[in-house]
Amino acid sequence: MIIISLRYGKYKNKVRGMAEKTAKSRNDYDQVMLPIYAPSSFIPVRGKGSRVWDQLGKEYIDFAGGIAVLALGHCHPALVDTLKQQGEKLWHVSNIFTNESALTLAQKLIDATFAQKVFFANSGAEANEAAFKLARRYAITSHHPDKTKIIAFHQAFHGRTFFTVSVGGQPKYAERFGPKPADIVHVPFNDLDAVRAVIDDRTCAVVLEPIQGEGGVTPATTEFLHGVRELCHEHQALLIFDEVQSGMGRTGKLYAYQHDGINPDILTTAKALGGGFPISAMLTTDDIAAAMEVGAHGTTYGGNPLACAIGCTALDIINTPEVLTGVGKRHDLFIHALEKINQKYGIFHEIRGKGLLIGAVLKSEYQGKAGKILQQATEQGVMLLSAGDSILRFTPSLIIPEDEITEGMARLDAAIAHALALYCSKEGG
Repeated sequence: MIIISLRYGKYKNKVRGMAEKTAKSRNDYDQVMLPIYAPSSFIPVRGKGSRVWDQLGKEYIDFAGGIAVLALGHCHPALVDTLKQQGEKLWHVSNIFTNESALTLAQKLIDATFAQKVFFANSGAEANEAAFKLARRYAITSHHPDKTKIIAFHQAFHGRTFFTVSVGGQPKYAERFGPKPADIVHVPFNDLDAVRAVIDDRTCAVVLEPIQGEGGVTPATTEFLHGVRELCHEHQALLIFDEVQSGMGRTGKLYAYQHDGINPDILTTAKALGGGFPISAMLTTDDIAAAMEVGAHGTTYGGNPLACAIGCTALDIINTPEVLTGVGKRHDLFIHALEKINQKYGIFHEIRGKGLLIGAVLKSEYQGKAGKILQQATEQGVMLLSAGDSILRFTPSLIIPEDEITEGMARLDAAIAHALALYCSKEGG
């Protein structure tokens, strides 16, 4: 034991020395990484709560939350404690075995939702891939082999696997990858007549986000959701809710569907489910789950004990009246601050969303300038997102302190002032 400790100590010192000699810069990204992202110029190295520090020690207030992932902020002590405890017990056993953490988290999700069965994976795309495969398999085995049509929506986003990117309603993400999976139809979001025009007895599923996130932070109307639910029932099609971004307390309910008094047949959840640790889940009913059998689908890492233990802790904290009620209060603070900014600069056409999934749509004269505003936000020490090139998107921690909202919005005010002066003149500069 002493020999092992000495060797480990020498190893830590060696790694520390190597790290000091090989500090990385943003320029290294272009040399070693596939060119599919365009990351910011600074490199975050430490986070606590809703604050982040870069390599130079500069501090940022985080309104991005890892794209709705960090629902409890950076390095929440309860999540860190769970990570340490489970990390000393069991990380991975494969799907040849089950484990206590997975069974516990599955039961917690079942108790909190409409679901009766759970499948764990690692990302939102994987959860959606499983959902779409299940919907087709259920329709084919329960009805007929031609019942394979999937109805989805323009501007939707469901992931980056080939199936999920094809179901997603943003063609730019599926271009130049060859022939796409067939039998997928896209119609305008929130347009019930458009759904009615294409749904038929060959439809196996209608897939939607209760709030389109990547597509512009656009909430579905209650009337639309109820209408789609009725059409699915009429045509024996499944209703799939992609709650990868809108779930886990983001809207003030554990899942957004719980606002509207209807249940989906399948629900996918990810992002905040692990509070920053990769995990996702597909939820469904006993009847639909029965369409699958051993070997019909799978994943190597899905449902591993380390991820599921952290998921249990994240769910236990988020699914409480204190956190969920606090989302609504924080929503009001963000909206009030954005309205004040708009009164000052007249830059937003619309502010929309629900809970802490908020979009500020730029006016026509500032279309395409969201990226420039994000650059200035970084300069002023605030991290936020866009949804397309003309919408600012806010997905902060659900428990971000109120004073940090105030401070961060003051920084955003300064960023917008600088952006307007530098890039966004009404003359198109």
